[in-house]
Amino acid sequence: MAEISTKPYLIRALYEWCADNGYRPYIAVAVDERTVVPREFVRNGEIVLNISAVATNRLTIGNELLEFEARFGGVARQVSIPIENISAIFAQENGHGMAFEVHRPPADEAPPHEEAAGAPARAPSLAAVPREAPAAPSGAGAVPEGDAPASRAAPGAQPRASEPASSSDAASPSDSAAPQPPARA
Repeated sequence: MAEISTKPYLIRALYEWCADNGYRPYIAVAVDERTVVPREFVRNGEIVLNISAVATNRLTIGNELLEFEARFGGVARQVSIPIENISAIFAQENGHGMAFEVHRPPADEAPPHEEAAGAPARAPSLAAVPREAPAAPSGAGAVPEGDAPASRAAPGAQPRASEPASSSDAASPSDSAAPQPPARA
């Protein structure tokens, strides 16, 4: 019998610690085809979600899946996240928590079904990438001072939108700034 990962136990423990201290637990999730989340809130293949008792309904943190129901933009949605896709759990109020490694296949690897189909190999090529002017921090996209501990944010990390829009949309990511998960060691 395969040994069960410690990851779901650590996630449950940190969730309980947040609840016991009156903090709102957030999770950072690497989104793939197995992840059932509102895709309109996914940014750069990731989503940050408030999983507090106020924000979720029927939350279950199992050994394989984290599942709950929540309102996004006023619409009830079912969320299902493989435990292995959770990259961090942290308290919104102070950023304390834990980051985890999430193994993603390299983007340049072809899916196995394409290789098996006998498709001809493509030669490597380069494409022009448009330059972007550096964005000035202001307005909805910036993290207000004090909302996220600077010592915990990864260098060059962009703010993630997930602060509750209203009490009826507690799990709903919005345009307001949100905390960053703890930096990985």
